[in-house]
Amino acid sequence: MNYAKVFLNSKEEKEINQGFPWVFDNEISHLKVKTFDKEKEEWVNQTLKETKLAAGTPVEVYTKAGGFLGTGIFNKNSKITVRIFDNEKVDVVYQDIEGFWEKRISDAWNIRQLYYKNEDSFRLIFAEADLVPGFICEKYCTAEGKVILVVQFLAMACEVFRNEILSALTKIVQPWGIYERSDADVRNKEGLEQKSGWIGNSRETVITIVENDIKLIVDLENGQKTGYFLDQKFNRDAIKKFCHGKKVLDTFTHTGAFGLNAFKAGAKDVTSVDISEDAVETVNKNIALNNAGSVMKAVCADVFDLLKQYEESQEKFDVIILDPPAFTKSAKMITKAYGGYKEINLRAMRLLNKGGILVTCSCSHFFDPNTFYDMIMHAAMDSHKKVQILEKRYAGPDHPVLCGYPKSEYLKCVIARVF
Repeated sequence: MNYAKVFLNSKEEKEINQGFPWVFDNEISHLKVKTFDKEKEEWVNQTLKETKLAAGTPVEVYTKAGGFLGTGIFNKNSKITVRIFDNEKVDVVYQDIEGFWEKRISDAWNIRQLYYKNEDSFRLIFAEADLVPGFICEKYCTAEGKVILVVQFLAMACEVFRNEILSALTKIVQPWGIYERSDADVRNKEGLEQKSGWIGNSRETVITIVENDIKLIVDLENGQKTGYFLDQKFNRDAIKKFCHGKKVLDTFTHTGAFGLNAFKAGAKDVTSVDISEDAVETVNKNIALNNAGSVMKAVCADVFDLLKQYEESQEKFDVIILDPPAFTKSAKMITKAYGGYKEINLRAMRLLNKGGILVTCSCSHFFDPNTFYDMIMHAAMDSHKKVQILEKRYAGPDHPVLCGYPKSEYLKCVIARVF
């Protein structure tokens, strides 16, 4: 088995021992690489800069002193030079690599079965959080009961196991179709070309799923990321108790899912807003699909501008939902993101009737929970409102959190009373 050994700089193992699965290029002291001179095997020390070790090669990761940390995949093209995926050595992991990946995916599948029914759609594999680095797999169940998997191979660490992973998914899930959405920019950083399309038999790329008894159109080919955001399923259901007979504003709506849950709960008026014309078109289709037109409407507008207009015209709502995209995708942008989150929350608080409900979310892992709650507090101060947090919610159990890997704990959802 061709593999190498990666040795870290002094004291760089702390986070890995805590569960963090990445080794960055600046954390590496040197490598030991096998060479063959006149059929004699030798281990030769090499720096990261000089090594010609091929991307996708398995490596064992060691502390500076030689303590074993885990097995991963090497990729010099990426700043994340090693992604660790197991705590056994290479010879153990690769003894039966097909069986290894079948067991790992089977474990993820079995955990989801505790929370979801066969007719549910859910995230089957959540990358590093399920110990499958860089790999996402959504399981969609259509309204007709057909299972489609949408997969993303976003790193070399999963790309090298493409055949084994797909084989295991086919065996365990037996899907009607598998659609690939490996068209994210992160693949370029890994030295991989972007790709998308059906793997095997072609099927329809626009499907209808049922979530919380609501029909929703999902565009596998053109929808954001994998077509739909499954992580908010239980949070969407949780708002229903606050919506009966209420006037609801659903912002950054994407597909209208929060608004449709409000409609399902008996809201008297629902306005769903998105800046994207394509998104609003989908919302209108979903409104028609659920016969919600007498209560619900879609508006194409910039949410920041619309909230300001509503405030100027003294519009009032009973429930406001803020589910924006990530305002920051780097630690450097947190201050700017704080201002954006604070502005929409402050304006929403002013637009609510006394005792109204604010559902506010952030999906950026850089914007950590403490910063998020601090933002809510300061938005309340500046809007001269009192805010009573009723529920602190997160992504569903199909998005588990891996201890030591904070990126897996990204979604925050607060349900609060504003007065």
